[in-house]
Amino acid sequence: MLFLLSILWLIRETKAILFYLYLWQLKEYHIGRFLDHFRTEKGKRLIFNSLNLLKILLISGFFIFPFYFPFILVALYTLEVAKALTDFFQKRLKKPVLTKKTVFLILAALLLEILFIFANRFRLTPSFALWLLIFDIFTLAIASGITLIFQPLVVLGRNQIIKKAKKKRDDFKNLLVIGITGSYGKTSTKEFLATILSEKFKVLKTAKHQNSEVGVSLCILNDLKPEHEIFIVEMGAYNRGGIKLLCDIVKPKIGVITGINEQHMATFGSQENIIKGKYELIESLPEDGLSIFNGDNDYCYELYKKTKKPKKVYSLQSTISNLPVDLYTSSIAVNREFLSFKVIDKNGESAIFKANLLGEQNISNILASAVCAKELGMTLEEITKACQKIESWQGGVELKKGINGLNIIDATYSANPNGVISHIDYLKIWPGKKIIIMPCLIELGKASKRIHKEIGKKIGEVCDLSIITTREHFQEIGEGATEKGLKGENILFTENPKEIFEKIKNFCQAGDVVLLESRVPSQLINLLIP
Repeated sequence: MLFLLSILWLIRETKAILFYLYLWQLKEYHIGRFLDHFRTEKGKRLIFNSLNLLKILLISGFFIFPFYFPFILVALYTLEVAKALTDFFQKRLKKPVLTKKTVFLILAALLLEILFIFANRFRLTPSFALWLLIFDIFTLAIASGITLIFQPLVVLGRNQIIKKAKKKRDDFKNLLVIGITGSYGKTSTKEFLATILSEKFKVLKTAKHQNSEVGVSLCILNDLKPEHEIFIVEMGAYNRGGIKLLCDIVKPKIGVITGINEQHMATFGSQENIIKGKYELIESLPEDGLSIFNGDNDYCYELYKKTKKPKKVYSLQSTISNLPVDLYTSSIAVNREFLSFKVIDKNGESAIFKANLLGEQNISNILASAVCAKELGMTLEEITKACQKIESWQGGVELKKGINGLNIIDATYSANPNGVISHIDYLKIWPGKKIIIMPCLIELGKASKRIHKEIGKKIGEVCDLSIITTREHFQEIGEGATEKGLKGENILFTENPKEIFEKIKNFCQAGDVVLLESRVPSQLINLLIP
């Protein structure tokens, strides 16, 4: 019995620790982001659920019927292990991506589990079972403790990587670095700019999700070669000082701010901190550097006005507050599978652009790229030819064929308020029924309720059916959607992929369009896109 209980507990405990290490990795080991997860409904359920309550109550059972206590735990852990094995074989088991760090943490956790078993093996069986249950109840704290206790070692390793990257960067005296930051649009702008500049220069860009100090440093160490002339760096941060650190590593000469909103307010603390954090890129530029701003974003425009260094501004319109912009557009046409528009500079040069991208929001990011490319000597004609090589995935949204002739708009790469609104707007050009499936957005801090109500209003204007997969701001979305006329019966909350799939099948017909926004369940994606 003791041996069986140990094996069952070890399997159950390993699954749980793998999940919490996955969660830490998902939140990039950022304490603020990790803690913010537990303010969501899913996060709260990790702690406050019936199974945890049962286990806490079982502790008192040890003192009432100690002889039967191990048998009860064996039965309980047998069920949990069966669930774990089912998740494993159905590929639903959540575990961290294997890296040197996660492998080390997993091995440390396994060692701790085994040592805990052996440290208690000489106790009487009921007492042994009790200690296993106590360990189980505190798994979240234990997994987090394992992660945090080794953090000083991780920081030392991180600092060594950064130091090596700085040294290597200093050896590339003629390398031009372009830094791109913003609450939204930075990944697409990086992709567009890299495609355009690659027509004329040897370009290196940071890879997908490679926008932290370690990610950028590893890109320098592993990928930067003597033949590279331009290095395009996407810069992300969750606190003040993060962008400055990235600038200290790569030393940008050109800085682009694509747009600022409330994204990550939960970790920055305030909108003011977000603005100051993004502006660290501009402050880090040399006196002969160049700042590029999105004039259609109010926060960016204010930063543009206060900047004294060389600067340029782009916009969808020719003037902002009667101030001429460096690059603007006209004749915008948004089609289902491509965009076309005219780009004009302040000197009158113009060109017609066509890009295989979904949604008008991409135009702003193309303009940011075009301003930068013009500064480096490319003409608008050269830029528009290069834009024809841009692929839809580079804009973060793809059109896919779904079951039964459905059109699936896959926008699951990431989510922020501006992006969600833009993607819903894009649905307007589609005939037939329009459906959105999305979770509530995270890390918006005190702005969450207002933003979700605004999203709800846009859903009410455009969509025929809304399925929300997380509960925390479902009410605000529903209030906004009903204000704009969407019936309450078509504003649904469900987390179950099979229920969502059945609803879509019954509600839709061939030619209808479904927008998958942010992290929707992978099982649902597999059901909708065969």
